Amino acid sequence: MARIHATIILALGLTLSGARLAGAEVGDVRLALQNGSNYLPLMVMQGQQLVEKQLAARGLTGTTVTWAKLAGPSAIIDSFLAGAVHFSGQGVPSTALIWDRTRTGIGAKAVAAMVASNIWLMTRKSELKSLRDLTDKDRIALPSIKTSAQALFLWTAVEKEFGPDQFGKLDHLTVSLPHPDAMAAVMNPAGEITVHAATSPYADLERKAGLRSITDLYAVEGGVVTGLNFVSTEAFRKANPSTYAAVVAAYDEAIDWVNADKPRAAQFYLDASKDKISLDDLIAILTAPDYIFGKTPHRVGAAIDMMHKAGILKTRPASWKEMYFAEAHALPGD
Repeated sequence: MARIHATIILALGLTLSGARLAGAEVGDVRLALQNGSNYLPLMVMQGQQLVEKQLAARGLTGTTVTWAKLAGPSAIIDSFLAGAVHFSGQGVPSTALIWDRTRTGIGAKAVAAMVASNIWLMTRKSELKSLRDLTDKDRIALPSIKTSAQALFLWTAVEKEFGPDQFGKLDHLTVSLPHPDAMAAVMNPAGEITVHAATSPYADLERKAGLRSITDLYAVEGGVVTGLNFVSTEAFRKANPSTYAAVVAAYDEAIDWVNADKPRAAQFYLDASKDKISLDDLIAILTAPDYIFGKTPHRVGAAIDMMHKAGILKTRPASWKEMYFAEAHALPGD
């Protein structure tokens, strides 16, 4: 009887131990993305099931992968804070905001940059030659007011046009709209949206439809600028090291896959997104020398300075590196 009792205890102990091991890492890893070719690496991760592949390579075959398409950075920030998202693509402004809000909590940081891409202020109105020509009848569509890369670009452009500390001069004209809705609105001759702060491929589609650019981000900043980061949290990384490593490996694989063959990547994007743009036009967009899929942050410090000046970012990091995990610190960012 004693031997049977000991066997039962041993079996129970092994069962509980196995349960602890199985439950040591999250059972469902959740990732978020938005619309547009800037999110191509995440679309590749999703479409080719690269996260599942990397999880399996680490023995995590029971972990499920859930993707959510969220409209705008505010929704993604809220999802992180609620624990509904573990990884996402986010603009520099929302990366900075969630880093600041969670420094003493879950510790959101960028794994690496994702893409350096331009933003254009596209308009259908021929009389809008510069920002000075905008009137109270005009409306500027942004993915999110005050928390998107487009909002930060607008502040910087306005300050350059109107002088120091005038960055908020046109804030009363801004409207929050997802890119597809903003494109439809700015192309509607009777619509209230007259300017769209557009990324590719939306700006390119608008240009083909006869719209033109008032100004663009690279002209304002004087060079390439990181548009998106890949973001997670210290809490998730610490609690789920193998899952975190699998997702990062999948991300690295996706970046390499996109850069290895841009025409192939363009076809993949069209198949996945169903965007109404020709393959040749999209290949031209993706192969432009200033459209860079890569992990190095560009001009992040300038963005942080503007956000702090505007009072949106309460804590100013001493360097861009504070907002990125240590593995990114060796990159030649600024």
